[in-house]
Amino acid sequence: MASTIDLRAVSRLVELPRDVYRLLERPEQETRCTLNIVYGGELLCMDAYVVIHCSVRGPGKGGIRLSADVDMAETSSLAELMTYKCALVGIPFGGAKSGIKLNPKVLTEDSRTSLIMEYVHCFKHILESGLYIPAPDMGTNAGDMATIFGCTHIPECVTGKPPRIYGLPGREEATGYGSATVTKMTAPEALGKEVKDCTVAVQGFGNVGRWTAYFLSLAGAKVVAVSDLSGCAYCEHGFTPDEILKCSGEELSRQRQRLERESLFDLPVDVLIPAAVGGAINGDTAERVGAKLIVEAANEPVTPDGDAALMGRGITVVPDILANAGGVVASYVEWRQGKSGEVMERERTYSIIEDRLERAHSAVRKASEELNISLRQAAHTIAVNEVAQAMVERKWVHVPA
Repeated sequence: MASTIDLRAVSRLVELPRDVYRLLERPEQETRCTLNIVYGGELLCMDAYVVIHCSVRGPGKGGIRLSADVDMAETSSLAELMTYKCALVGIPFGGAKSGIKLNPKVLTEDSRTSLIMEYVHCFKHILESGLYIPAPDMGTNAGDMATIFGCTHIPECVTGKPPRIYGLPGREEATGYGSATVTKMTAPEALGKEVKDCTVAVQGFGNVGRWTAYFLSLAGAKVVAVSDLSGCAYCEHGFTPDEILKCSGEELSRQRQRLERESLFDLPVDVLIPAAVGGAINGDTAERVGAKLIVEAANEPVTPDGDAALMGRGITVVPDILANAGGVVASYVEWRQGKSGEVMERERTYSIIEDRLERAHSAVRKASEELNISLRQAAHTIAVNEVAQAMVERKWVHVPA
């Protein structure tokens, strides 16, 4: 598997032990199982994957993606991103990910529960041992995590559970809260103004996009456009926080102006937040982008050729391993709560997210300025070096005297 991060480019900026490449260029574990459930009187068989990329800094952490398009390659790529995301924000987890190859829209509530229970049955040894700690991702939710807990009875073996069931207040909105927080930190240096004076467009109106838009709107930003599969909703004066939180993309389009979905990229806004699937901004799309700041609330929303085009146009990009790390920070807090029995308040969750992201953002900005590299290159360099140093300290790699 090709590495998501260019390790050779990182090695030109920081000295890495030779064997680090061999350990990071492929995952530690790749497991595939077939999930079998009876659905509508017929047997339904689905591929399911769990990938643990690197556990040198702790157990594998990463969500369960339920999608008709997921495969082992995508799962491995996302697991690798989690390794570096956890390292960048300084939490003691490694990178992992799950994928279940099925369109979640075809499931009833009962069949969904059966599917998640079958997932636990197939991967029980990984879950109960603590080697891998799942959470919600695209297509899965807090209820699914409650089902996993119901099968294992181990509070810390899964995060993203409902607050009443050993979950964490604030976990649902944590990724969006973190993306909004990073946007507020970056706007003054990238745009020369505070976020309250910015216009924003959000591509993707699922959990992450909705909460990011909501918290930015609360902060005074003018969220003028949001898009989902139904199209793009536009409001020149900005959507209210209440509209963002309570209305679907389709409802906003009916109430306000409807645009073609792809036209969101062309809008002359200050900030563009891709919060949907990966690869949304490629080389061609990047040439159309009207924003001056992009905050990657999704995983890998900008392709390498898109990244090069944006850099050539002088557009600042905040990379995914920083911009959407609020979710994994909250997962760490929930995991710690599950082990200790502590009860966390929502505002305390927000405070911990802000603290971790502020420190990571400051380190990335400093490295970017000192080495004259992009924020993405700086984040990758810091994260890879953190993992490499952990390998040295655990004696996974040999460093000549």
